[in-house]
Amino acid sequence: MNARIWLVCALFFCREANAFDLSDPFSTEGLTAAPCSFKDAGNSPLGLADVVEHALCNNPQTREAWANARAQAAQVGIAKSAYLPTLNGSVSSSENKNSSILSRLQGAGSSDFSQTGTTLSLSYMLYDFGARRAALDNAMQTLIALNASRDAMIQTVFLAAVQAYYQLFASRAAVDAALESEKSSLESLNAASSRYKIGTATRADQLQAKTAYVQAVLNRITAQGNEKTAEGVLANAMGLEADHVLRIAPPLSSPDEKFEQNVSHLIDEAKNSRPDLKAAQAQLEAAKANVDAAKASGMPNISLSASQNYTHSSIYDPYRSTSVGLTLNIPIFTGFNTTYSIRAAEARVAASSAQRDQIAMQVSLDVWRAYHNLVTGTETLRSTQALLESATESERMALGRYKAGVGTIVDLLTAESSLASARQQRVQATYNWQIDKATLAQSMGRLNEIPKKVE
Repeated sequence: MNARIWLVCALFFCREANAFDLSDPFSTEGLTAAPCSFKDAGNSPLGLADVVEHALCNNPQTREAWANARAQAAQVGIAKSAYLPTLNGSVSSSENKNSSILSRLQGAGSSDFSQTGTTLSLSYMLYDFGARRAALDNAMQTLIALNASRDAMIQTVFLAAVQAYYQLFASRAAVDAALESEKSSLESLNAASSRYKIGTATRADQLQAKTAYVQAVLNRITAQGNEKTAEGVLANAMGLEADHVLRIAPPLSSPDEKFEQNVSHLIDEAKNSRPDLKAAQAQLEAAKANVDAAKASGMPNISLSASQNYTHSSIYDPYRSTSVGLTLNIPIFTGFNTTYSIRAAEARVAASSAQRDQIAMQVSLDVWRAYHNLVTGTETLRSTQALLESATESERMALGRYKAGVGTIVDLLTAESSLASARQQRVQATYNWQIDKATLAQSMGRLNEIPKKVE
């Protein structure tokens, strides 16, 4: 094999390489999803689907998960590269100056010469008892685990965005309820003041009514502060600065107060769809592949090597050298390195198995808790509606009786306090039901990656 043959081979390889993408010859980018991008709707208010999409595309947690998966996809390419030969070329050039005292005395001067050389070498692993296969299996299983972990992170961010969205409107509704309570307390204060002026009520009645009114004002101020906090939490969940001004559209649907499911069926379904459990199973398979790789590291391997060298010198004729050979490498003694590598890999398999079982148990608990929270939330919705209707009627009657002079200020303030509490409970129960529903979906791995319609 001469230099021209090497050149022809190199050109052929380059021509074949041009047939596919040199930036990703093994097409590893297709092994994991590409990051999404969110197109701002301009001045239009963002609905729940927009909020979730914005969060998934811009939240640093999801961007990190996507990047980690893409990095592991590149590791798969590295593992596949071990199946291909390696080709290396080198060029050397040297100038040599040699002289001695004797040669200078004899007038011979120095014996200078120059030398250039080119070398092209090929190395190809023919057989290694499964070491490359095990390394590729490990890389693929790790990629599957990271893809599943990415999906789990997506669902976590998805749920956080949904919770923040509904909590924002719960806080806004709480402000409205606080304003209604403040209005009612002011009406009671005016009634007590009027009766005090005409002598049908005591100063104590007026002071009690004023105290209730000031408390209602404080409650409204607190509710408004909670609303601002909720706005910052939602912006943060969407991957924005907390002070970013948001225009958010209200929910399109309301709770239907109907929920009937078999919790055991839900748990079984969750174990088949939860991405974090899939990730744990893939990590277990990757650990098993590591055991195979550790065992193969102690086995012989056979490789092919070839080289072509051309040397030109100013003091002797150019010469060429060619070599082709097979190498059998047999590990005879490695200081028990292989023994302990296998032992460590097997221990990691046991640890990964335990971790998978622990996550499976956590999945069961998550679904159980989320299911019963939703059942409780459904019953709470029904009860808070009845409570609000009863408290509204009680407050109306107490105010009428007090204005007519047949009721006491204590009865009126008690009724107003009960009504304010009923309003707050109804508001929070309404949006808690939506959050509990999303939490159950997340605990089962049902949340979609990019929803077209969430509600």
